[in-house]
Amino acid sequence: MSDTITSDVLIIGSGIAGCTAALELADAGIHITLVTRASEAQDSNTYYAQGGIIYRGREDSPAALAEDIMRAGASHCNPQAVKLLAEQGPQAFERILLERVHVEFDREGDGSLSLVREGGHSRPRIAHAADATGKAIEIALIQAVADHPNIHLLTGHTAVDLLTPSHHGLDRLSVYERRKVVGAYVYDQVGGGVLRCLAKLTVLATGGLGQIYLRTSNPEGARGDGLAMAYRAGARVINTEFVQFHPTTFHHRHAPHFLISEAVRGAGARLCHSDGEPFMQHYAPEWKDLAPRDVVARGIHHEMLTLGERSVYLDLRSYISNDDILNHFPNIYQSCLEFGVDITKDLVPVVPAAHYACGGVWVDTWGQSTTQNLYAIGEVSCTGVHGANRLASTSLLEGLVWGCRAAEHIGKHVASTSLYDPEDLPPWYDVGDIEPDPALISQDMSSIKHIMWNYVGLVRTTHRLERAIHELRHLETEIEDFYRTTQLSDGLISVRNAARVALIVTLAAWHNKRNMGCHYRE
Repeated sequence: MSDTITSDVLIIGSGIAGCTAALELADAGIHITLVTRASEAQDSNTYYAQGGIIYRGREDSPAALAEDIMRAGASHCNPQAVKLLAEQGPQAFERILLERVHVEFDREGDGSLSLVREGGHSRPRIAHAADATGKAIEIALIQAVADHPNIHLLTGHTAVDLLTPSHHGLDRLSVYERRKVVGAYVYDQVGGGVLRCLAKLTVLATGGLGQIYLRTSNPEGARGDGLAMAYRAGARVINTEFVQFHPTTFHHRHAPHFLISEAVRGAGARLCHSDGEPFMQHYAPEWKDLAPRDVVARGIHHEMLTLGERSVYLDLRSYISNDDILNHFPNIYQSCLEFGVDITKDLVPVVPAAHYACGGVWVDTWGQSTTQNLYAIGEVSCTGVHGANRLASTSLLEGLVWGCRAAEHIGKHVASTSLYDPEDLPPWYDVGDIEPDPALISQDMSSIKHIMWNYVGLVRTTHRLERAIHELRHLETEIEDFYRTTQLSDGLISVRNAARVALIVTLAAWHNKRNMGCHYRE
């Protein structure tokens, strides 16, 4: 049928996790459909990751890395997953990033990789490409994906829902079978139609959910689509109360909240007030400005509230030479300069912003979810590596390692898995007859963002969470009615998913009465 695409494996998302899995499978002769809602395939959370990716430091060991990850994660990490990451990470780094796609990381004079230390790490072990590591990785991966004959890349296509026979199938007796995923409905943003993308196995690699918050370092597409779809498909979801706020995003009323990498503090910069006086020694005497992110973010939050200030500041000029600033942070320098801040001369105004979802779709050590034939990798998943708070630069490595592991597991099982009969799945029928109103969609999204920022942000209270649950439930009901009477659009899909994900996060925060990592209740 013309509205149907079939392949061995459907991968939704084109960041480091999705691209790694796609390349590993395609190299093994398996046919892949790779879908992304972005018009440019590289537009993902990976692309905007500045700081770096964990490799292996001198006088380092898997045990030392595991200890740092567990400490940052408030001892809530899955030990088995942490062990896998620490042991398999360096090999995956070398095999995929260095040998397969040839990422140009910064190197020392002797040719060895330049390794730096970031917050929460006990030693330098972070490989980087200046202050645009994710960009270098993503461009290399996307180029390899685009060149591969076994990968069909669909850009500008938004996944609407995962296809499950028990819900979508024409055979109503399938409701008695174990729930499984057989592909997805995918909306063509340009053509306006909806494709049935059928596959033997489906992989979610849709990234994070930062866009449900008013302030975030995440790109436009990170609104929790994969998490919402998996939830509706019956997959187990855990640890979603643990939303990490990056301590330092650039603050200017005319600028987006772009990231000021943790590597800046790793190089010596200090958080301070407008007079240049540092303050993190009051919150973390041992680690100071290199404390885990939840500690730094709450320290900043407390200082802003106490002094009634709209931001705090990063001081590079007093601690890092001009040459080092320009050599190591050229993109941050240029981005700040566009808004009148010269980081070699001026203090840089910063605020915390929603950055990373530590929880997500529960998966095992191979990336399998609780729903049959559905895998999840990268930020949309919860392997347990991050526990209650992510250690800096673990996310890219986790996406890389579980992209490899999911591909390995899929490679062993795809031949024995049957493609679902397309005759038992109806084509998409758009019941809505009303043109989508951008003003209504924008207002609903704005409401979600403000509710989450004010009530389910850095510091949570019982009354704030109660208010959030009440308002989000009402809002989701309104949005579902709107969704069922309105013609499909990317914006409509996004606001529907954002409302569901906001409730998932808020209810998890409500049920967890303990202060753990980046979940903090007064």
